[in-house]
Amino acid sequence: MTNTTKGLSVEGLTRRFGGREVVSDVSLAIAPGQVTCLLGPSGCGKSTTLRIIAGVDRQDTGRVLVDGRVMSDERVFLPPEARHIGLMFQDFALFPHMSVADNVAFGLSGTKAEKRRRAEEMLERVHLEGFADAHPHELSGGEQQRVALARAIAPKPHIMLMDEPFSGLDNRLRDGIRDETLEILKEEGAAVLLVTHEPDEAMRMADEIALMREGRIIQRGAPYNVYNAPVDRRAAAFFSDINVIDGVVHGALTDTPFGAFLAPGVPDGTEVEIVIRPQHLRIDFDRDGRGPNPTIEDGTPARATVVRSRFMGSESLVEFRMEHDGSALKASVPSVFLPKPGTALWLMIRRGRCFVFPKT
Repeated sequence: MTNTTKGLSVEGLTRRFGGREVVSDVSLAIAPGQVTCLLGPSGCGKSTTLRIIAGVDRQDTGRVLVDGRVMSDERVFLPPEARHIGLMFQDFALFPHMSVADNVAFGLSGTKAEKRRRAEEMLERVHLEGFADAHPHELSGGEQQRVALARAIAPKPHIMLMDEPFSGLDNRLRDGIRDETLEILKEEGAAVLLVTHEPDEAMRMADEIALMREGRIIQRGAPYNVYNAPVDRRAAAFFSDINVIDGVVHGALTDTPFGAFLAPGVPDGTEVEIVIRPQHLRIDFDRDGRGPNPTIEDGTPARATVVRSRFMGSESLVEFRMEHDGSALKASVPSVFLPKPGTALWLMIRRGRCFVFPKT
């Protein structure tokens, strides 16, 4: 059975090992030219999902389609070489005894001259012209990654699967290589599924993020939306440090040292967690606790004492102990701000930047 949908379509994938579901009802649709990042912690089922799509493993239920053609379901199972899918992994898996050009040409069809021309064309695309006759051990890690990319896209795959492909690179090289790779993949028009456990990488590369936890996709959307509208506390914490303020709902409101917060639809007596990121915790330098332009949005100032401050390069991280209950909060401040321990300051939080979740 086929349909006319272009790109990659994954429908209801489930995979069990030893009676435990490691992939649970995973569905994705990735259009040509789109980059989707499957993001989540180690062991959440990301790589297993990728292996099923590639044809290295087989699902228990669900199906995989490429350009509307069924690759695997309860009856059909095409091997990896029949799926027209490109693969890139953390281990570049280059053949050490073969030249760079032969590595890129591996798996191509045609005459020897045709494969050589295609390999040289792809090496030029990844800025490695002149390296065709070198061997992998003569190249740097970044250069080897580009050879792996050239080999993956040489057959013009409709789908590109990438499993932590940049994690082995030096931090100084990683951003540039990622940007170059993304540009080439967009030009090729393949539907790309990138597996990563690094939120920064997902935010940098993805058109869409699928956040995965315990075998399930718990949230999907554009990076901006997934970051700014997390489904729960754990989702918010996956992207950045967070501060958590505990409260109890009474009349759809939760009282805190920073004033009352709305909790619409939450039953009275429910314990909730108010989550705010450090960059949205505001320091009010007016000692009476009221800034020059106080607003309802800013809430009520609360007094805190500095525990520690550290300069992090582009910002300073200040840790506080709240005077009302001794709880700890962190604030990030642009540039250099290093108050001494014991300094008393007033803090304010922007209600519009907070998330209220029932406590679990």
